[in-house]
Amino acid sequence: MLEPLRRIDHLKKEVDKFFNEGLPSAFGFNQEFGAPRIDVHETENEVIAHCEIAGLEKKEDVDIHVEPQTLTIVGTIHRFNVVKEEQFHRKERFAGRFHRSIPLPAEVTEEGTVAAYKNGILEVRMPKAPKETHRRIDVEFH
Repeated sequence: MLEPLRRIDHLKKEVDKFFNEGLPSAFGFNQEFGAPRIDVHETENEVIAHCEIAGLEKKEDVDIHVEPQTLTIVGTIHRFNVVKEEQFHRKERFAGRFHRSIPLPAEVTEEGTVAAYKNGILEVRMPKAPKETHRRIDVEFH
């Protein structure tokens, strides 16, 4: 009974992996989807994400949502050009709205999550959720 569900879960992870890892461009964003590149690793107590998002100017430009197994980052990069549009020969830097949701390698909790932005890198540190301990429940017979 669980085998078909495991296959569906595996397929979902493969599709997520394709869209999250298979498409980023050489510019740090997938131009079509506006998705920043993200590195994720874990320690014994937390999951850490480093997101390449050059151009953020203030905390209101980015929203971070943490669910038990998903990190979502949404925001806007503003570019105010002193050069007129018709004077550009090449314009590759991303500007506009971006959105990225990625699966996490372990369950995390929103409580205690912290984020910091420095030199174009957004670091999100998420504490791992406490492991559930399964215990046997004895049934009382009367």
